[in-house]
Amino acid sequence: MAADTPVEYIQHHLQNLTYGKLPAGYERVDPYTNDVTVLQEASWTFARTSAEATDMGFMAFHVDTLGWSIFMGILFLTIFRMVAKRATSGVPSGLQNVVEMTVEFVQTIVRDGFHGRNPVIAPLALTMFVWIFLMNSLKLIPVDFIPVIAKSLGLEYFKIVPTTDPNGTFGISIGVFLLIIFYSIKVKGAGGFAKELSFTPFNHWALVPFNLVLEILGLLTKPLSLALRLFGNMYAGEVVFILIAILPFWVQWTLNVPWAIFHILVVTLQAFIFTTLAVVYLSQAHEDH
Repeated sequence: MAADTPVEYIQHHLQNLTYGKLPAGYERVDPYTNDVTVLQEASWTFARTSAEATDMGFMAFHVDTLGWSIFMGILFLTIFRMVAKRATSGVPSGLQNVVEMTVEFVQTIVRDGFHGRNPVIAPLALTMFVWIFLMNSLKLIPVDFIPVIAKSLGLEYFKIVPTTDPNGTFGISIGVFLLIIFYSIKVKGAGGFAKELSFTPFNHWALVPFNLVLEILGLLTKPLSLALRLFGNMYAGEVVFILIAILPFWVQWTLNVPWAIFHILVVTLQAFIFTTLAVVYLSQAHEDH
């Protein structure tokens, strides 16, 4: 790893593999030799330092977050499709048992939290729960294992847990937010949705501006709370794993195993909380008073 001190080690492991555009005239500094190269024209490239990743701005891509998110999504679809095709009515296999328990668990979440009628909600909840669970589970892989492999392939930075990246958690929560807006308008109509925002909680025309401020803020905090809660918990756990990794080897095993066992609960709990809140928010969007 390109890290000489504990601080550099921590910063290195918290940096994403970033692909973006650097402007013409940008001075690139080699992190090993400190040689400076001036770009003659604007270039799309991988960031070699955290400063370059920052300078790439808003349009940069976190390739590791995107790649692992897609991979976990494909893994989810592959496993569930395989189990569905091989399902039997007799004694189920171990994997079929796990899948059936997961489906029943999510069905309970939807049954308790969603009070409308929509065939999309249950599959959506199942997708969110399993996908987030799988992405969170990547945290249980030793912190140096994948980065060392990436380093051998010439990739200086590489994070493998998409939910420790706010771009990843906001991507899911914004998708939920757009569905909230869509179903609010579809169920209540544009006028009904606007009326709900304007006359809640105080049903008086003179308080419409006050109501709008409260309701719009409340609406915007839904994706914020979903994304930041998931990101904050997973990021904090990742930092603890990294801190344990810089300790002496015998101390690592003393602390890492109990923390990993505890984090199995956190991994599942955060997927459950995100899914439950998303279902509740979508249920509210279907309520037509």
